[in-house]
Amino acid sequence: MDLDSSDAVRRTKKDEAKMERPQDYVLRRVEERGIRLVRLWFTDVQGQLKSFAISPAELETAFENGMIFDGSSIDGFSRVREEDMVARPDPATFELMRWSGNDENAARMFCDIERADGSPFPGDSRQVLRRSMERAHAEGFTFFTAPEMEYFLFEANRSGNPVPLDQGSYFDLTTADVASNIRRQTLTTLEAIGIPVEYSFHEDAPSQHEIDLRYTDALTMADNVMTFRLIVREIALEHGVHATFMPKPLTGVQGSGMHTHLSLFRDGINAFYDPESPDGLSEVAKGFIAGLLHHAREITAVTNQLVNSYKRLVTGYEAPVNVSWARSNRAALIRVPTARTGGVDDTTRIEYRSPDPACNPYLAFAVILAAGMKGIERGYELPLEAPPSMTGFTEHGGLIDQAQLPQSLAEALDEMEKSDLVADTLGDHLFSWFLRNKRREWNDYKAQVTPFELDRYYSSL
Repeated sequence: MDLDSSDAVRRTKKDEAKMERPQDYVLRRVEERGIRLVRLWFTDVQGQLKSFAISPAELETAFENGMIFDGSSIDGFSRVREEDMVARPDPATFELMRWSGNDENAARMFCDIERADGSPFPGDSRQVLRRSMERAHAEGFTFFTAPEMEYFLFEANRSGNPVPLDQGSYFDLTTADVASNIRRQTLTTLEAIGIPVEYSFHEDAPSQHEIDLRYTDALTMADNVMTFRLIVREIALEHGVHATFMPKPLTGVQGSGMHTHLSLFRDGINAFYDPESPDGLSEVAKGFIAGLLHHAREITAVTNQLVNSYKRLVTGYEAPVNVSWARSNRAALIRVPTARTGGVDDTTRIEYRSPDPACNPYLAFAVILAAGMKGIERGYELPLEAPPSMTGFTEHGGLIDQAQLPQSLAEALDEMEKSDLVADTLGDHLFSWFLRNKRREWNDYKAQVTPFELDRYYSSL
């Protein structure tokens, strides 16, 4: 039977839409929406968002040839000698900039950074994560993450002293939580630009908040984390308050973590789940956990990259100190949350609890994946689970010297420097730059006289 003309037209348009290249979709959307500026985003090695804008007239050229910029002023790119870099926008990341207060008719895309000859730039952290994911994909795995983003909202002041907006606590829904409107606007904005949210609530510390992002592949999630941090800060600024992802801004209360839920999928099925296993964990999951435990000390400088990060990783504030895993012990580095199983819809996953929200998410996800995959490939044995009653659990396959996470940035860098896994994951350029830059940060910190020292010693000595 012949198709009538209207059906034929619909079929043709549908086929054309399927054949449309991602960059063609972007060009069409820019024209339809009358976009005046397209902001190209990328991330330096420390996880700071960088941006420059182009006009829509330059967009087609940007897709075909990339946009050249001077990389000599970007941390981790080329500070010793000038080198032209090429920012090539990823059309899959195109989004309209829809948050309130943003009166420019603009869109944004994340970029991959290349050298002038078109080769991937070794200082581009986005490509580091892509490389790690491609290695996992070669083994049949897709890596998914879902971070719990914690942060503080403080009164805006020029002294730099954090002043909480409330004295609210965990899950509070009272007048004490004066920042509820700010958090609600943040959620609305995230959803509007395609970042789905699973939970949001007031966290345990005064003026502390948490927004949990719904799981997706790790590269998309790293892009989402970068966007999330910008939106949180900009919306807070609109309301006259200051948002910070500093891991430990207040003494005597818990700091901000980025507990990250992890899973591997193979052929659309969760590879961490085994219905035949008594505990529901597959051999893949057990190998991944063992790999993370084995390499935890080596990767901590990347997942916790600031001097301040180690003020959070102390006993008594719901942050991990020891290299251990458990199901119900939240003091453990790795927790296996209770899963709602149901065939292919199971939610078996693991939660890695040491990262903080000041990390570079691309590098953090890359080393986490590399450590887990190493455990699978080499068949690392999973050590004993930490008992729920023991917050000071110190066993790690009998290796007492690897019982604790590093206690300072200096110790973490010493561990990282010895790690073949981190060097291979980051590449020579990023590995050496990261160590050099962070050792400089530690030396600068050591030279400072802190308020603690003045309070304790000045009057009595």
